[in-house]
Amino acid sequence: MQTNDTLTFSIQNGLRDFLQLTKFRLSITVVISSLAGYFLGVEEISYSKISLLILGGYAMVGASNTFNQVLEKDLDKLMLRTQNRPLPTNRININTALFLGVFLTLLGVGALYAINIKTAFFASLSILLYACFYTPLKQKTSLSVFVGAIPGAIPFMLGWIAATNEFGIESGVLFMIQFFWQFPHFWAIGWVMHNQYQKAGFKMLPSGAPDQTTAFQIVFYTFWTVLISLLPVFQYTGRLSLSLTAAFLVGFLGILFLYYAIRLMYLKTDLAARFLIRISILYITGIQMIYVIDKFIN
Repeated sequence: MQTNDTLTFSIQNGLRDFLQLTKFRLSITVVISSLAGYFLGVEEISYSKISLLILGGYAMVGASNTFNQVLEKDLDKLMLRTQNRPLPTNRININTALFLGVFLTLLGVGALYAINIKTAFFASLSILLYACFYTPLKQKTSLSVFVGAIPGAIPFMLGWIAATNEFGIESGVLFMIQFFWQFPHFWAIGWVMHNQYQKAGFKMLPSGAPDQTTAFQIVFYTFWTVLISLLPVFQYTGRLSLSLTAAFLVGFLGILFLYYAIRLMYLKTDLAARFLIRISILYITGIQMIYVIDKFIN
């Protein structure tokens, strides 16, 4: 018979493995992005919809990450960063992970369908693209990053659709911001992780190496991310708008983001890439906060 201490230990381990399988920190950032989109689109806040968006958003992202780890179980064993995940270490078996992935998918679709069908559709599309296209393409072509950027860009847009039940220019701009942002962010990660990715056969960098071509592409996409994030200040993006003060703050973060991208192009070091990763996270989190705060104070 299990003692209380043993049972508690088993539950804690099970919870830890579940959080690793669903990539808790990544899933939470995606949920926050969806909530930012929701607050930008909403006219009257519904706490029931917020709860459903949190539940459905986490479940859908968790399902995508679970299916990804099932498909890459053997490859994860080859990389130091991933070799201690639940599947490579057999703490969770494949059948259990597949069951969890299907369960989370159904839970997520059900929760988001309760908001509206468009939200459920785009969330389902993100799982399909991530698990069935992005994941297998990573070993075949660096264009996988472009495919992966589509489901990665859906959450910010998804929040707006959850709030408005509409897909228009506003949600399109939110999608573009996060779509273009992902290239410098993930290529900077790919730069730092190049040797491990190469060992697993992943083709993540546009030139296949952490070189001048990759660095230039990072600067190029950073530049477009910054420009697109400023579009709402010109008042041509429907109900999505920015005041001059907010645009100044977004522009300041953009200059900071672009500076570190250019810095990587000149230095071409792992340290510079690590700085860019941190700044890219600061940038996307910062502009989402500015967008939301600006809406409610103007």
